[in-house]
Amino acid sequence: MITSPYEKYKQSSVQTSTPAQLLIMLYDGAIRFIRGAVEAINAEDIQKKNELIGKAQAIVSELRATLNHSYEISAQLDKLYEYINYLLIEANIRKDAAKATEAVDYLVDLRESWIQASKVVISGQEQVNSNG
Repeated sequence: MITSPYEKYKQSSVQTSTPAQLLIMLYDGAIRFIRGAVEAINAEDIQKKNELIGKAQAIVSELRATLNHSYEISAQLDKLYEYINYLLIEANIRKDAAKATEAVDYLVDLRESWIQASKVVISGQEQVNSNG
């Protein structure tokens, strides 16, 4: 049972979001977890590093699992997500903040691309709605 106002807000936010907004939320979560893992690596907090990288890997796995393979770009995204997961494994095993930072860089770029794409879609929908 959700009791805190913040949890209620989060649940409502997820339930009322568009697919593009949900995707951006996933990117935000993965980026936040990996940045936290970098801090944990630098602080030599192994347990926190493991936990945060595990959460980021779960998100990347979800991103891979939900790809629609009827589009050509999905194969390219799948390979990129696979590489990001590899970077996270390496960062975790080797306690390598640079590998984690590289993974964040890819996710930030993907996030920005999806934000731009969603703006184009919204703009197109507004034009269709205003014309007819």
